[in-house]
Amino acid sequence: MRIGTVVLLSFLLGGATSWAQGSLPTELSSFANSASGWTVLTAMLVFWSRARTGTAAALGAVSFVLLVLGYSAASHVRGLSYDPVLFSAVGVLAGPFVGLAASWLRATAVRAALGAALLAGIGVGESAYGLTVVRETTSPVYWTLIGAAGLALLIGVLARRARGPMPVALGVGGAALVAVTFYVAYSNLG
Repeated sequence: MRIGTVVLLSFLLGGATSWAQGSLPTELSSFANSASGWTVLTAMLVFWSRARTGTAAALGAVSFVLLVLGYSAASHVRGLSYDPVLFSAVGVLAGPFVGLAASWLRATAVRAALGAALLAGIGVGESAYGLTVVRETTSPVYWTLIGAAGLALLIGVLARRARGPMPVALGVGGAALVAVTFYVAYSNLG
């Protein structure tokens, strides 16, 4: 039942992000047009599903791709053209990691630290991208908020679920590595 709900909500929320681009306040509109926005939605849905590791990874890919397809369908209804191929491929590649990370937020020690590192790294990486690469055409508010949310997630998980020097080092180092990798990869997408 929860998996079916995630599937349905992924498609509907993807469609909602297409509509939200024109209706959210300028300060928050980047949520509806960013990888971190779809990452947040995927992670929240998978976390809510309480799916275990393997199922969570598969559900992460399915959710991300359905967000993209929902966005594409709503865009076509609105008379806009959107090719879902690139971000569907991103969803197939990154979605399992997002789903796994969301699932691991319920774990402790190393798994919790690594789950938080991936999700925080995406938020911080896209924050840096937004505040530097697209700063001239977008508001800094969303980019600042997603970066702060990523850091808050990391700090919260490390303080509550992943105490100890090894998990903390993996969490902080992993988040930094993901943030830099995201920034470089996203900057080179074209």
